[in-house]
Amino acid sequence: MAEDTRRITDPKALRALAHPLRWQLLEIVGREGTATATQCAQETGESVANCSYHLNLLAKYNYVEKAEGGQGREKPWRVVSLSQQVSTEDATDDDTRLAMQAASTAFLDYELALIKERGLQSHLEPPDWRAVVGVDNSNDFLTPAEVEELRVAVRELRDRFRDRRTDPAKRPKGSRSVNVFFSTTVKPD
Repeated sequence: MAEDTRRITDPKALRALAHPLRWQLLEIVGREGTATATQCAQETGESVANCSYHLNLLAKYNYVEKAEGGQGREKPWRVVSLSQQVSTEDATDDDTRLAMQAASTAFLDYELALIKERGLQSHLEPPDWRAVVGVDNSNDFLTPAEVEELRVAVRELRDRFRDRRTDPAKRPKGSRSVNVFFSTTVKPD
């Protein structure tokens, strides 16, 4: 079973995440429980060879691992951690800081493209889904302690549904994979 969160500080492991396709592959494999390069290629529109290359690179840095099953060349993969944490607090040198920035930028590129793509297709969803998806934004004045309080509250709310990721039997009828992207930023002084 996958561990919950992996805190990444190794520059080489961080650079392995500096590609939006690798974030997409992590999302697919994590969402599905296991996935092959062929399944990933079908969802991403990339070639099987390209998906296989990137999955092997993710395995090299312990983001995914081979799972049980599969036949012939069809090797299923599973995630090692359900989520990755990259924090500039952990940067001890410039190399690590630059690798964190590259990984974070690739993640944001992937997430923002996903939000845009799904937003453009939201009109195709049934009315009950159209009513609950979208983007919320606020610009409030908070202290660092209040920002942390907000982040903890959102994580606690999200974690109420976490067991559904790894146990399909716990997914209620009519549930679908929903991407929740939460970001806090502060205006520079």
